[in-house]
Parts: sequence; structure tokens; C-alpha cells
Amino acid sequence: MSEQKRILVVAHRTAATPLLLGEVRRRAQEEGYAFDLLVPDATDDSEAKATLDLALPLLQEASGKPVEGLTGGPEPFPAVQERVATGRYDEVIISTLPRSSSRWLGRDLPRRVVELGVPVTVVTAAGRQSDSALGTVPGMPGLSR
Repeated sequence: MSEQKRILVVAHRTAATPLLLGEVRRRAQEEGYAFDLLVPDATDDSEAKATLDLALPLLQEASGKPVEGLTGGPEPFPAVQERVATGRYDEVIISTLPRSSSRWLGRDLPRRVVELGVPVTVVTAAGRQSDSALGTVPGMPGLSR
């Protein structure tokens, strides 16, 4: 069993957004977590690789530690489910597009991941209204938006 707590960051098009990087930085400084980045929902390996190439250096800088890059299949929930089943992760951060354009929120990905037994934080990138979201969803412990 690992002594250091680990967070699985699930992101694709929002993997290098300021709000996500800020949340990783805060967690690394305040709570000492280590992070892995899972990029599911990519149309092909080159798309996932491009996301990893862009985001990993930024996430590593934000966390102050190495971040492992992982890829998943075309569906995000089975990719997250497979990783969480390893028992390696204490929490999952899901980084999404705004609700108006997020397929992951439309598929209720955060609540499905909570049902796997891990706390979930959702970081929503800025949309048309120039505000980003990160907060608690009432009635669902461990689930933030």
C-alpha cells in the first residue's frame, strides 16, 4: 500500500486549463498528493499523445512531482473504472468543458465515478460566461463541481 495519497486526474481537452492547474497546485502544496493524468475519450493514440505532451509538463510543474500519463479507451467511464479498480487512487478529479458543451457531464460521469467509492472533484473550465466552477454539490459527499 502506498504511503503517498494519489489523485487520478481525468481530462482531455481541459487537461492544461488554469483552473485545473491551480487545483493541482493547491492539493500538492496543502495536502501533499501525487497525481496521474488519464486521457480517455480520444479518437486515436495521436490525439491522446498530443494532450499528454501539452499537459504533463504543466501538471508536473503545478504538482512539483512527476505525473504519470495514462490513456483510456473511447468511453470515459470504463477507463476511469479500470484505473480506480487498481486501488491506487484516493480521489478522482474530473476536468470538463462547461455544462453546455460537456459530453461527460451529459453522461453523468461524476456521479457514476462516485459510485465506485472514491471522492470526486469536478473542475469545469471557463465557458462563454467567463466563470469557472469548482464547488460542492449538495447532497453528494465527496462530489464537487
